Formats: sequence, structure tokens, C-alpha cells
Amino acid sequence: MEEKEKQEQEPKIVAFLCNWCSYAGADLAGVSRLQYPPNIRVIRVPCSGRVNPLFILRALRQGADGVLVSGCHPGDCHYLSGNYFARRKFALLNSLLQYAGVEPGRVHFAWVSASEGGKFSQVVKEVTEKVKALGPGRKLMKRKHEDE
Repeated sequence: MEEKEKQEQEPKIVAFLCNWCSYAGADLAGVSRLQYPPNIRVIRVPCSGRVNPLFILRALRQGADGVLVSGCHPGDCHYLSGNYFARRKFALLNSLLQYAGVEPGRVHFAWVSASEGGKFSQVVKEVTEKVKALGPGRKLMKRKHEDE
């Protein structure tokens, strides 16, 4: 793919957002009319600790160019320690993705609280720019002739 085509392609990004903090931060960004790219598709989860790494792999396999997982700041989890579990799982997942040949920058993790609408907007902008620079994700993508 040529460099020009990479820049023109709009990435599809799946965002798993914690209900108590990051989803509320996204809501605040919307209510505050803060601008951010429309490239994310939000999936609200009870806690970032409940995001199974297989969800991330499946999103990439089903055609997402990037994935964002966002939850409460460590120490502020509604479920006390869910985000600590998430942080450990994602550290291992990054190693697995690197081993599988997935470019660094396809999967992002961020901690955004309910009062940080501006930070949520900034995170989405940064993730979109990084994923757009990488171009379409093809490493784990399912071929069209394969069955579900």
C-alpha cells in the first residue's frame, strides 16, 4: 500500500470503555461538545478488568484497525482492583501481540476518569492518529473464504 493511501484511509477503532469512568468521560466529552475523530465504536463494559484479551484479538481479526481499552485510574476502580487485573492482562497481551507480529500502536490502553472529558477527547485523537499512520490492520484479519 502506498504511503498516500495509508494517510487517506480512515481507521476503524473498537473502544472498550469502563462504565464508571471512561464511558462517563466520553459522555462528558460529548456533552461538553469537545471534538474528537468519529473513528471509534464504543463497547461499554462494567470494568476494564472484565475485558477478555480474546475480545481484543477478535476485534482485530474481524477487521478493526485498532483497539482502545480504557478504564478508571489505578486505585480508583469502582470494583476496587479490576483495573489492576486489567493492567497485568494487557502487559501480557502486548507481549503476545508483538510475538504474533502485530505492530506496536494497534492496541492502546488508557486510564480516563469520569471528570476527564478533555483527556478522553485527546486520547481518541492520539489513538486515531497512531492507528491511521500504521494503515489498515491485516496481521490477524480473517480471510473472506473462512467460516465464522
